[in-house]
Amino acid sequence: MADPISPPELDLLVVSPHPDDAEISVGGTILKSKQAGLKVGVLELTNGEPTPHGSPEIRAKETAAATQVLGLDWRGNLRLPNRSLQNTLEARAALAGVFRLSRPKVILAPYWEDVHPDHVAASQLVDDARFWAKLSKTDMPGERYWPPTMYYYWSIHLRNHPKPSFVLDISNTLEQKIDAIRCYESQMLVGRPTEFPTVLDDIRDRNRYWGWAIHTAYGEPFASREEIGLPLLPTLSTD
Repeated sequence: MADPISPPELDLLVVSPHPDDAEISVGGTILKSKQAGLKVGVLELTNGEPTPHGSPEIRAKETAAATQVLGLDWRGNLRLPNRSLQNTLEARAALAGVFRLSRPKVILAPYWEDVHPDHVAASQLVDDARFWAKLSKTDMPGERYWPPTMYYYWSIHLRNHPKPSFVLDISNTLEQKIDAIRCYESQMLVGRPTEFPTVLDDIRDRNRYWGWAIHTAYGEPFASREEIGLPLLPTLSTD
């Protein structure tokens, strides 16, 4: 895996608390962005271990396989502590340094409400690191930078979904998204029910619901704390 302190410049950067969160929540968006020719990266904050059927070595191998399916331009890991992720000054500086070096046009971060404490801490950490990335007179790497756009994605742990700001149509990337998630065998398959509904069925059905909500087959929802500007009314777009 790539060194997290030396990412290339990216169009889209997904910040993921653990390996597999990016695939589960925004795998279709990642694939659609790659189809559009964008440079896409994923930064994990932790290695996700310990888990009942995983290990750091197993998780690294699974993440590498999923990275190939997604066709990512870069993937890194800050190696912060799993299960006790905190928005410390050191973590904030490390993440802000990645933002300054990768200079993403869009950041995707975990939604700020979640039953998993790591996801809540990750959301606040991304918010604060985004601000820190623009500070002058620091010892962080790279030139000061303010990532212009940030959206928040739902986690698999979130049960009571708020109304999203928008839903992205992922109808043509859903199956490849499921292939990427399936790479995480220790988390998705081992020790899990094998009869319907499996965890993969649950993920597919959630994406089906959001697709139904926007009159397509599958979708991924996002929230925004900031106004979203459009060059043209969506239904009048020529794209």
